[in-house]
Amino acid sequence: MREPGPGPNNGGPSAEGAPIDEAEAIARLKQTDDSSAQYYAAWWLGRMRSQHPEAIPLLCKALQQRQPRQLDSGVEANAVARNAARALGLLRAEAAIADLLATLDDEDHGLREVAARALGEIGAREAVPALCRRLASGPTVAGAPAPGSPRLQEPCEALLEALGEIGDNTTEVLAVVTPFTSHERPLIRSAACRALLQLSDDPHWAQPLIDLLRHPQLQVRRAALMDLGAVGWRPALPAIEATLAENSLKLIALRGLAEHPRSPMGEPPTPAADIALLDAMDALL
Repeated sequence: MREPGPGPNNGGPSAEGAPIDEAEAIARLKQTDDSSAQYYAAWWLGRMRSQHPEAIPLLCKALQQRQPRQLDSGVEANAVARNAARALGLLRAEAAIADLLATLDDEDHGLREVAARALGEIGAREAVPALCRRLASGPTVAGAPAPGSPRLQEPCEALLEALGEIGDNTTEVLAVVTPFTSHERPLIRSAACRALLQLSDDPHWAQPLIDLLRHPQLQVRRAALMDLGAVGWRPALPAIEATLAENSLKLIALRGLAEHPRSPMGEPPTPAADIALLDAMDALL
């Protein structure tokens, strides 16, 4: 899962004082004495979609920053680098692709996760071989639990989502993704089906996502909502409306259907379907 934005004890406004502007964010990211200030600055530049000419070079430099946790800062080891990776993804920073690719080989599981998501957001086709390589050992190795941790050996969810976002639907990519549709963890199955639906438009991969909308765990239902919204799968509208989850999340999913409509065989939405979607959104407001 993605880490929350800044807040108390992790470099957010309540810890840093008054809200800052772009110049202050750049200045905070440049200095290296206060990792908490860097953490917030990296978040700010991504959140505000900064176009400052120094933003991407500084974020790439921060991405390479590795340091042990400073107990008095409230910032965990590599947290600055993780926020930098997130910001580079939000900025669609093609200039950062090489640095993000190098980060995929980092020992830090969380850093590999955010780097994969950033590469997916950028749509970096040159990242496909590296993403596939990390997943190639399949659910029983890459998808196996790490010793003494609830995490898997690889951040499979993020890697799968990135492949779907990039959209390279070659036979090799499909062969790497498909085995994860049988993973024991529903969130991984959801990510794999999402990717295959994005890559193929085959409605076969939509049904497992729709089935997960009725999963007994709220976390799983939430994930399936977000995945169907990310794909923009219009036939899922009735199931999304009926999902036992927060209206705010259902609205996000429905907005995805509106902004990125996708249907079997690539059929364009009809006016009636558009009206039904808008009515569903209105009913949730």
